[in-house]
Amino acid sequence: MAPKLTVIGTGYLGATHAAAMAELGFEVLALDVVPEKIELLTAGRVPMYEPGLEELLAKHVAGIEGSTGRLRFTMDYAEVAEFGDVHFVCVNTPQKHGEYGCDMSFVDAAMESLGKHLTRPALVVGKSTVPVGSADRLAARLAELAPAGEGVELAWNPEFLREGFAVQDTLHPDRIVVGVRGERAEALLREVYATPVAEGTPFVVTDYPTSELVKTAANSFLATKISFINAMAEICEAAGGDVAKLAEAIGYDERIGAKFLRAGVGFGGGCLPKDIRAFMARAGELGVDQALTFLREVDSINMRQRGQAVELAREACGGDFLGKRIGVLGAAFKPDSDDVRDSPALNVAGQIHLQGGQVTVYDPKGMANARRVFPTLGYAESALEAVRGADVVLHLTEWREFRELDAAELGRVVSRRQLIDGRNALDGSVWRAAGWTYRAMGRPRA
Repeated sequence: MAPKLTVIGTGYLGATHAAAMAELGFEVLALDVVPEKIELLTAGRVPMYEPGLEELLAKHVAGIEGSTGRLRFTMDYAEVAEFGDVHFVCVNTPQKHGEYGCDMSFVDAAMESLGKHLTRPALVVGKSTVPVGSADRLAARLAELAPAGEGVELAWNPEFLREGFAVQDTLHPDRIVVGVRGERAEALLREVYATPVAEGTPFVVTDYPTSELVKTAANSFLATKISFINAMAEICEAAGGDVAKLAEAIGYDERIGAKFLRAGVGFGGGCLPKDIRAFMARAGELGVDQALTFLREVDSINMRQRGQAVELAREACGGDFLGKRIGVLGAAFKPDSDDVRDSPALNVAGQIHLQGGQVTVYDPKGMANARRVFPTLGYAESALEAVRGADVVLHLTEWREFRELDAAELGRVVSRRQLIDGRNALDGSVWRAAGWTYRAMGRPRA
């Protein structure tokens, strides 16, 4: 008989994992402590935008006509403990307020609430991104809490989801990493992930510390690559080079690769910034802070890019934002997402607004979240309306919709045809042909 699965936490990670496990054929019970989330999910709806997730939920949520009924939701930890053989903990681990370190309060609370109800053998699987050393501590705590004692095991199984591709990444991951202490835990996880493993997904078995380090190491490497090409954009800007051609040339080297070599306003979102900061903080606690000193510069370069985008806009406005209209294309931190957490686009828009510019923003999916974070900005229902009367237009989130815009049509409604491509993703020759002044960081002016 297949194990029954539970998912603790139904945010971006948890909701996706729960729906994907139901798709793989398992009976799943998911828990959250927020009633509004449970109401939405029980109706087959999601509290965030993620392509394909709502359709997957509707296919499996119990009570929806035509569904398999394999996925249900609850707020009761006792029900979860009674139901499940494998419990996935998918709660948030944000950055501590005013510190670099990771806030483990949600993970700790979930383990405490679940552990005391575990009266029979079970496997608890952490998926949240946590500081190295957390699994050892949590395993000891579960052993103290659980009535089933040694019958309750802990494993760590980090997630590698990309927002916008989360469903695909869960059903067809590029690797599965499990940190375990015993053969039973490994066997159970091999059973859970049998379908992707059969498709050829590598299954990497390791110890607790290594499994905890994989996600933060991967994110640190990606962040470093992004900040490297942005540093090269600064050099190209000063020297008159073309960072796009530079990236193309070095990207052909298979040791380097072309991905994540597009210069622009940098990375953001709920993972990369807080993960590299938490990694630095944990390294300091372990007494090896010098090993990650370079990440401070990675973070610094990334944040500097936002200020440089503001300066390009100021230059286009003649040195002063007062009385100027600025159209901003993009609010989400990346395309195919409504996530505006630590969004470079919204940060740049906000900085210009606070310096006197009349800013109007449009984003295909991120408008509602952007309004909650920065209600004093102007918002429009289309790209055309966002740029109407603008002295300068900033492209800050690389949505496909923006790549397909008609440069001539937009040119007819702006005050001045000035475009700053903060993502180096638009075809400058097309915009220049339509009479626009096209600027991008690290690119020739003509």
